[in-house]
Amino acid sequence: MRRRVVVHGRVQGVFFRETTRRLAEEQGVAGWARNTWEGTVEAVFEGPPEKVERLVDFVHRGPSSAWVERVEVFEEDEEGLVGFAVR
Repeated sequence: MRRRVVVHGRVQGVFFRETTRRLAEEQGVAGWARNTWEGTVEAVFEGPPEKVERLVDFVHRGPSSAWVERVEVFEEDEEGLVGFAVR
């Protein structure tokens, strides 16, 4: 399963990408997370459905110092990603 998310709010400069990376690695989920010029965080998660959904649930809250206003979630075709990168 693959999901791409775009997270809006106070999500840059609050360890959002790094916390997401750590959780993804713990769950065995592949993908990446990056800051965008619009001030959002965009991320892609690939893996078993229940584990990908855990990551999607997490980004709706984010780390304790973040403030998530809204999250856009997109279903996409898997690409066979390996590992998780912060871009």
